[in-house]
Amino acid sequence: MQDMPIGQENSRRQRRGGGRLAWGLGLVLILAAGAGGTWYAAQQGWLKLDLHPSASASGDVPASVASEAVVAAASNAAADAVLTATTAKVSALEQRLAELNQQAMAASGQATRAEALLVAFAARRAIERGQPLGILENQLRVRFGASQPGAVDRVIAAAAHPVTLGTLSEEFVQVEPRLLGKPAQGNTWDWMAGAIGSLFVIRHDTADGATPESRRDHARLAIAGGRVDAAISDVERMPGKDAATEWLAHARDWVAAQRALDQLETAAMVLPAPQPVMPAPLPSAQPQPASPATPLADDTVAPAPSASPAPAAPATPAKPK
Repeated sequence: MQDMPIGQENSRRQRRGGGRLAWGLGLVLILAAGAGGTWYAAQQGWLKLDLHPSASASGDVPASVASEAVVAAASNAAADAVLTATTAKVSALEQRLAELNQQAMAASGQATRAEALLVAFAARRAIERGQPLGILENQLRVRFGASQPGAVDRVIAAAAHPVTLGTLSEEFVQVEPRLLGKPAQGNTWDWMAGAIGSLFVIRHDTADGATPESRRDHARLAIAGGRVDAAISDVERMPGKDAATEWLAHARDWVAAQRALDQLETAAMVLPAPQPVMPAPLPSAQPQPASPATPLADDTVAPAPSASPAPAAPATPAKPK
């Protein structure tokens, strides 16, 4: 093989290098033209590109939709928990209010009994001292008029015509001689007849063997001790009881007033306590169960399938010159 001249060999190498360069430039121009056409078609709306993840053929939910469903379910669960806790607190408050209401009603009943006893004691003090009732009369009618009307009327009548232990004792001293059956002081003949008659004393056989003097002494002690009913019993058995008719009437009035006062005091201690009024329970709100998150609703628009770009046409190689 003959050696080629150096000039010819260099010229051939230059031709080969120029052909390769032309091929590369042509390929670049073709790719650029395809990319530019695709971009222009997308801008004009001729070609729709979907860059978001689409649902697969198996019906899987996109990640963003699934995360939103999880967040909604968690929010519903938290709201249900708050509602349940609030309902429990409201129930506890209702129970506490009911207990406080019952305690207040019990305290009110005790206060009512105390006030009634105070009125009864004040009325007794006024009766024992022989003083008018004043405003106590209205209080007696208000607090005992419905349950003890007879006792209230008896006490008011006793206050209108007061009889005390002091007046009973004074009246008894005045009727003592007549209770013993002694005649009033007369002339000398009467005095002598009484003196001679006292020399012979005829005693009747009685069950208790008590003399008028002993009954007198016993009645006097009974009046001093406030046992007027016992004094009445002694006076009724004495020979001169007819002379003590007025004293017996006053003594019976005093005893009736004391019994009426006892009846009022007993009624004040047994007054019925007011029944507590329980508040009506409020309807408790039932928590709604959380609805399960659905992957996609029926009216959800499925994303459009992404359009794949058209393949570029293969470039034809340029012929070497």
